[in-house]
Amino acid sequence: MSFWEKFKSAVSGWMYGRYGVDAFGRALMYASLALLVVFFLTGISLIWYLSLAGYVWTMVRMFSRNVEKRAHENAVYLEKTQKVRTELRQARVRFQNRKQYKYFKCPHCRVRLRLTRGCGEKTITCRKCGHTFNMKA
Repeated sequence: MSFWEKFKSAVSGWMYGRYGVDAFGRALMYASLALLVVFFLTGISLIWYLSLAGYVWTMVRMFSRNVEKRAHENAVYLEKTQKVRTELRQARVRFQNRKQYKYFKCPHCRVRLRLTRGCGEKTITCRKCGHTFNMKA
């Protein structure tokens, strides 16, 4: 067994039963990193302490053996950020498909709709409110 295999085995044995990294932990880490960048730009020591506290909190969560409590914290975080995460995911899909589809909103209820590009002018009926309007793709 090589050194790296022994090291890997030792670390995985030590981490057994510990919570590890989840979405909330990654968000804490990114927020701490952003605070660290702000500290370097401004030099305000309070921001450095907040960044350090975020890193410590992330490590405590990662190495915790109280899996139920950490899972509950993650579930609360995911529930609170679901709308923002959905908007970001949909924006990424719209950006990826921008050459194939034209995206727009219903003028009446503001729900997002799409048309295949190059199909000309179409009469569209909104699937949510039933409002009918013309749109050119």
